[in-house]
Amino acid sequence: MPGPPENYRAGDHCRTGHTEPGDDRAGDCGWDCRGPGLGEALAAVRAGDTLVITKLDRLARSLPDAKDIIEDLTRREAKLSIGGSVHDPTDPVGRLLFNVLAMVAEFESDLLRAHTREGMQVATAKGRLRGKQPKLTKSQEAHLVSLYRGGQHTTAEIAELFGAARSTVYRIAQKTT
Repeated sequence: MPGPPENYRAGDHCRTGHTEPGDDRAGDCGWDCRGPGLGEALAAVRAGDTLVITKLDRLARSLPDAKDIIEDLTRREAKLSIGGSVHDPTDPVGRLLFNVLAMVAEFESDLLRAHTREGMQVATAKGRLRGKQPKLTKSQEAHLVSLYRGGQHTTAEIAELFGAARSTVYRIAQKTT
């Protein structure tokens, strides 16, 4: 498959301002946030081509993004194959089926997100979801601070002694002042 055209820019169809492939900060676009492969595939589509995807949620994360992508494919006179079924975006029935599938995919994604949030709330209530554990215990932090304030060791030496990064030493020292 040929590379993207010269006028292709990463993030062309991204509403959230992501510029790097795989950048998933806000997560509501379906262009480069899914990785470089999708952006390159969409950029390489020419008139008469058929873009093949296994599931619609691999193409876009929301209905507006799916519509943007299908409009782009329509402009290029390309078809879309979802799970072996070919949809012609220029045909009214094809557009209807695509929109229904996109709504179902967005619903499934929202449902999964809601279930994940509920599970995290239950785990937090039971005390099982605590997040990342501190690098050092309270007594180690106190020892680290005493060495730091003593001024006889460099930050790098203290970091090596405790098996931590220098930024950890600075953060703990600043937290206790």
